[in-house]
Amino acid sequence: MTIRPRTLRVTGHVAAAALFALTATVAAADELNLYSSRHYDTDERLYSDFEDQTGILINRIEGNADELMARMQAEGANSPADVLLTVDTSRLKRAKDMGLLQSVDSDVLEEKIPANLQDADNQWYGFSQRSRIIFYDKTDLPNPPQTYLDLAKPEYKGLICIRSSGNTYNQTLLAAIIEHEGEDAAKAWAQGVVDNMARDPQGGDTDQLRGLVSGECDIAVSNTYYFARARASDVSGVTEGIDTIGWVFPDQDGNGAHMNLSGAGVAAHAPHRENAIKFLEYLTSDQAQEYFSAGNNEYPAVEGVALAAPVEGLGTFKADDVDLSVVAENLPAAQRIFNEVGWK
Repeated sequence: MTIRPRTLRVTGHVAAAALFALTATVAAADELNLYSSRHYDTDERLYSDFEDQTGILINRIEGNADELMARMQAEGANSPADVLLTVDTSRLKRAKDMGLLQSVDSDVLEEKIPANLQDADNQWYGFSQRSRIIFYDKTDLPNPPQTYLDLAKPEYKGLICIRSSGNTYNQTLLAAIIEHEGEDAAKAWAQGVVDNMARDPQGGDTDQLRGLVSGECDIAVSNTYYFARARASDVSGVTEGIDTIGWVFPDQDGNGAHMNLSGAGVAAHAPHRENAIKFLEYLTSDQAQEYFSAGNNEYPAVEGVALAAPVEGLGTFKADDVDLSVVAENLPAAQRIFNEVGWK
């Protein structure tokens, strides 16, 4: 029997009655209440397969991470949330600091998820990865940067398109640089990147790639899955110029390319705690891990799982294996540095 999830999309204007609608479902033992800020239509397969395998119905509330965490905080001990699923270490760290998650004890999660992709207190786990790498215009730039620190070199002045300092992926990248290089070097790097920007930060990762195709910049920083998507399907403003874009996995002679993640944790007051743990364990299965790659061009968190062709086509590389739980502790310093150097 196939059971389809009930979904409520949360926005700032949702009526109180609608926000409360999910609460009535918490008493049923065969349900799971998922608060998700992942916005990919391809994730539907993840949810339907879990339901088919377990008979557990997923009730899903979707919104951006800040909205969902604010809601969980307001609901307190009465929250119906069982699982918070979101992207990037910064948001998972914030959820933990707000007391929204709880520690879990799972041999499956410990065995399958690498130690550097999980919280030190077992409150969150990474289930898919993306690498934040350097893209460049092959027709204009014969000698692209080979490391993250190279992005701050004066020779690249006026060439870089990159997102704002409020972007979680940039925050975690800077937090990782702090971990590897120290705060002083990280601040000098951030200042150098600001000095080298081709324009004020704007848009998402795809917009940085569009800047390459349009000629607005010669260097862009983006997560790999946005580029892989443009190679596999038609992405306006990118695919038509895809042959002009080259890419560099940075720091291959050093720490390796920075990785960020999508991850999840069991909600602090989960009414279906066992179902929540089952769901997290399901996300480590080969089936689910392969779908993260095939459905959204991400890298699996579990070692040995096959890659989708567009992802595999990016080539092999050395990944930074720094502990993202430790990196998360540097996020306040990263935001302070962004503010100090005027990274908009």
